Order: sequence, then structure tokens, then C-alpha cells
Amino acid sequence: MRAMATHVITGAGSGIGAAVARRLHERGDHLVLVARDAGRARELAAAHPGADTLVADLADPDRISWALSHQTLPDRIDSLLHIAGVVDLGTVGELTPKTWRHQIDVNLLAPAELTRHFLPQLRLTHGHVVFVNSGAGLNANGGWAAYAAAKHGLKALADALRQEEQEHGVRVTSVYPGRTASAMQQKIHQQEGKEYDPDRWISPDSVATTLLTALDLPADAVINDVSIRPGG
Repeated sequence: MRAMATHVITGAGSGIGAAVARRLHERGDHLVLVARDAGRARELAAAHPGADTLVADLADPDRISWALSHQTLPDRIDSLLHIAGVVDLGTVGELTPKTWRHQIDVNLLAPAELTRHFLPQLRLTHGHVVFVNSGAGLNANGGWAAYAAAKHGLKALADALRQEEQEHGVRVTSVYPGRTASAMQQKIHQQEGKEYDPDRWISPDSVATTLLTALDLPADAVINDVSIRPGG
């Protein structure tokens, strides 16, 4: 029988994160869900009975360590799943420093800080860090400069972490989904001035299947990088 694992998850409230949390919860794993505030934490706990929550605002990475130091952390962590993300499109000529900082804080600096905080526990379990990146983390198109820069940085973070932590047995996976049917995708279509049809894009459950496949590989193998694109 497979032992119950403990997963720390960001972005569990919607889209890919919600699909991953639901799948892990259904199979009996223990969830530790990171929420931006206490109200959101209560919502996540109600949606996933038995899950624990941690309050940490990913938009303020300088205060993440302080916030976590005032809460009860899990004794064991088997995986850290970075799924939360934000996007605001705009040309380089339009984007303000505030818009740049918000996307870099949430999409890059917060994952780096959470990883730093939980690395000691992940080393003890030979755990797994999963970064849900984006196709924009591999190729940048016009109008996507700030988001793509943050996601390119996330790739660099994952690649460096993989080399640094190999001696400790920590596995690192980057997942690069194409356009996925979600609230974020709906916002992107609004910013692009396009009609949103979720049936055209990848289901969050399909991305969740990819993440679970990476998590469930035997210890003798690891998926370093995987791209997912809409089919059909």
C-alpha cells in the first residue's frame, strides 16, 4: 500500500492548483494549502476537509518567512508544489514598475522564498519540488514581457536548484503548460480582446495528471522538464 504523502501547495483555489489538490485529496494524501489571507485559508480548508493551511501572501515575498515563523508547520513534507501565478499583459512601452514587480514577486521570488524555507524538510524526505511554469517560460512573445521574464527566471531557479540539491536526493520538476482552461486564461483573453472558449484549451485535470505522474515516479527516475500543449 502506498504511504500517505504530505504536499505543500500554492494556488489550490482555482485552475491547475485546484485540480491537483482535489486529485491528491481524493487519494488520501495530506494537503498543506498556502493561502494569501485567513479568509481564503478557511475557504480552502472547507473545500478539502482534513487539509491544513498556511497563510502567506505571495505578493509580499519579504514577509513570507516571518509569516510562516508564526504558524505551525507540518512535521514532514514530501513535495512542494508551486502552482500559483499571476499575469498582466502589456508591451514594454506600457508596463509600469509596479506591474513588473507584482508578477516577479508572485511568479518568481515567492517560489524561491518558499523553497528556501522548506528545503531542510525536503532534504530529510528526499522530497520533490514542482514548478508549474508556462510556455512563456521557454518563449517570449510581444505583450508578455513581464510574465515571460518571471517565468524564464523560474526556469533558471528550477535548473539551479536541481543541480544544487541532487546530492541531497531532492527531485525538481518544471512543467510548462500551454494555454489551459482557467480563470487566468479567461483574463488573458479579455486583455487580448478575444472570445474565450475553454474547450479549445488544455483541461486543468490533464495538467494535474502530468504532475501526479512526476510525483509518483519511483525513486530511480525523475522528470526534469515536461511541456504540455493543447491537442486535437
